[in-house]
Amino acid sequence: MSNQIKLLFILFFISIFAQAQETGIIKGKILSADGYPLSEIAIKLGKAATTETDNSGEFHFNDFPVGSHTITLEGAGMKRQSKEIKVYASQTNFIEFKLVEDITTLKELVIKIKQSPNKKKLTVLSGLNIKAIDLPQSIQIIGSEVIEQQQAVRMSDVIRNVNGVYVGSARGGAQESFWSRGYDMSANNMFKNGFRFNNGSIPEVSSLERIEVLKGSAALLFGNVAPGGILNMVTKKPLFKSGGEISMQLGSYAFYKPTIDVYGALDKNIAYRFTGSYENSASFRDVVKKERYYINPSVLFRATEKTEIILQGDYLHDNWTPDFGSGIIGKTIANLPRNTYLGATWSNGQTRQASVSGLVKHEFDENWKLNLNSSFQNYERDSKGTERVQPSANGDWKRPLGQNRNLEQIIGEQISLQGNFDTGKVKHQLFTGIDFENSFAQAYTFTFSPNTYGSGNIFDFENFNQGGAIPESTNTRIVKTDTNRFGIYAQDLISLTDQFKVLAGIRWSWQEAQAKTNDLSKNPTVIIEAPKRIDQAFTPRLGLVYQPTKDLSVFASYANSFTPNTGTTVDLKVIKPSLIDQYEVGIKKDFWRGMLTTNITLYQIENSNLAQTAEFNSNGLPNIDSSIKVLSGSTKSKGVEIDITARPTEGLNIIAGYSYNDMRFTETSGLEGSFIEGDRLARTPANTANLSFFYTVPTGIFEGIAIGSSTNYIGQRLGGWNNQFKAIEPNGVFDREIPLNDYTTIDISAGYEWSKFSILCKLSNVTNELNYNVHENYSVNPIAPRQVMTSLRYKF
Repeated sequence: MSNQIKLLFILFFISIFAQAQETGIIKGKILSADGYPLSEIAIKLGKAATTETDNSGEFHFNDFPVGSHTITLEGAGMKRQSKEIKVYASQTNFIEFKLVEDITTLKELVIKIKQSPNKKKLTVLSGLNIKAIDLPQSIQIIGSEVIEQQQAVRMSDVIRNVNGVYVGSARGGAQESFWSRGYDMSANNMFKNGFRFNNGSIPEVSSLERIEVLKGSAALLFGNVAPGGILNMVTKKPLFKSGGEISMQLGSYAFYKPTIDVYGALDKNIAYRFTGSYENSASFRDVVKKERYYINPSVLFRATEKTEIILQGDYLHDNWTPDFGSGIIGKTIANLPRNTYLGATWSNGQTRQASVSGLVKHEFDENWKLNLNSSFQNYERDSKGTERVQPSANGDWKRPLGQNRNLEQIIGEQISLQGNFDTGKVKHQLFTGIDFENSFAQAYTFTFSPNTYGSGNIFDFENFNQGGAIPESTNTRIVKTDTNRFGIYAQDLISLTDQFKVLAGIRWSWQEAQAKTNDLSKNPTVIIEAPKRIDQAFTPRLGLVYQPTKDLSVFASYANSFTPNTGTTVDLKVIKPSLIDQYEVGIKKDFWRGMLTTNITLYQIENSNLAQTAEFNSNGLPNIDSSIKVLSGSTKSKGVEIDITARPTEGLNIIAGYSYNDMRFTETSGLEGSFIEGDRLARTPANTANLSFFYTVPTGIFEGIAIGSSTNYIGQRLGGWNNQFKAIEPNGVFDREIPLNDYTTIDISAGYEWSKFSILCKLSNVTNELNYNVHENYSVNPIAPRQVMTSLRYKF
């Protein structure tokens, strides 16, 4: 890590000496559609200041924040306008707006400033309504603009922009598993609108306003989450202005996806929004196909001037083909064409996921706010087909059959209070609340007789015996797990001075879990109740922030998290919880009046007990149930992350990042079957990096032309399972690790926007790179080859 540490200190000293003035002056002018000045129009700059146009239609603001800003002008009944302006310190800067409509009743306009990522206020992730630069933690937010520009179809397309977060596996095509800082985010660390989200599906991205990634500890606010970070999906909300868009995405392998997004006001107190999409596609993989549809309606009520209620729901129906990829022979991925599908042609899967939520927001005054949040989620996933591709050394293989059914219902309740107050000269931003969650999950086990379907050699698949009629299965077991979680927390951002801040908090977490197994293979059915497990703990958080200037923040933080582990052991006992200590230090810095933002973080995570999916079930057979786990010993994850965003000129946006992670076992029993101390954990690349840019020509003869590119790098990593001590193996080690090469993918795009229409074309994986997402040693899915995607969009 020496190179990363040197870079950190270099940027630190640059930050110290790169000082910038803080405010300037802007003057503006408001003209009617026919060019006449509009007087006596109130101009509001957020909550900070208000002014009024004079007889010449002019206005001005002193002490305006310096930097490159996007100024957006909004007013009732008028078309929204945005312009870029660079505000320099101690100078007067001028901007002019000419209204498209001739509005004689217009009384008020609002100016909104597009600020640097560090200066934006965060609400959902931080809990506090504070700027990112004040938070002693690493945060990245990917907005809908980036999602649209990159023509993202899957969540994996979006997280390419978040350094250190990567796809760990595709799990037979059923879902995408994301990892951060060496930890799987899929079980408890995926959220939608602040509520835990069952990640057994592939989420729909067309309805998302933004993706929020909080790296490191989030246990204080969300409770019962694994270290590494959380990912929160925020859906689009209703608006009181009318608008929307319709789009069509068309791509390689018969891909097409129409999408609609409409919003508006029913009256002055009720607004609505509806987003929906339909997707149908084949695949670069033979036989594999997908069909899905999604709807997301929402309504906003303004009950009073200080109270609003948001109701929303969504439903996803996804039909997909189970695909376990190319397979592994020994420690080598089978050398097969990328398109070869080895499963039975009738293999099928279906996911259905629905949620409804209600949020009540009440402002007592400008300093105190109360939120009441409630959610219900229902999840169902069924699949049936041939599964693990694990042929013999010469390629001979009998296809194993598998059928899965997983259900879960989640009820969540949250109450939170935000308040700003002073004690003498010390400022406080308090955030406190309680949350409750109930999860009722059911996992079904099926058997076949015989348990294989078709056989042959994978390297001569044309002559493979494809099998006969679709076999019937027998449901032999149902494991029902009922989990209740409760937490109460409080944290306070204490501004001792303008330069020194302290973020302190504590949470008490309680969890009760019990697994009940219905053994249907017995007659009569045998019901086995595992002992009820109750876990509780206090978990503190402390962060220190030093800001020598308003553009520079140096921070250090410590957090302890209590992470109950879901699922059961092989003998159906509830998994013990993990206790984790996390340490972070970092620098957040804006350069050149906000045109360049850099964030650097060093971290260390110590986990007392890491839970992983068990390799074998109670019958000694390969385990395909992700709820059956094993505690694998103590681990330590340490690394560095660098985030860079830039807007060097109007119309150009750049996102870049680099991450180094080193996660290893630090303490194991050393007994037969235990992992090996010092061994790097499987599926944790040491290096990841990303770079993307998108440029739209703002003016001139080429106005509206857009070009972009995105590059993503995933370093060397291990597939399969970590090595174990095994007396009968050579050197006493059961060698099961599968080395995977690093790879880089490059996408390029070009488009044109005119009036309300736009077209954007993307060529992905330009170099036709071949690599694999490997889940343990049985789902070995090749990444997509070179493909074309085109988006047609009409905004109204």
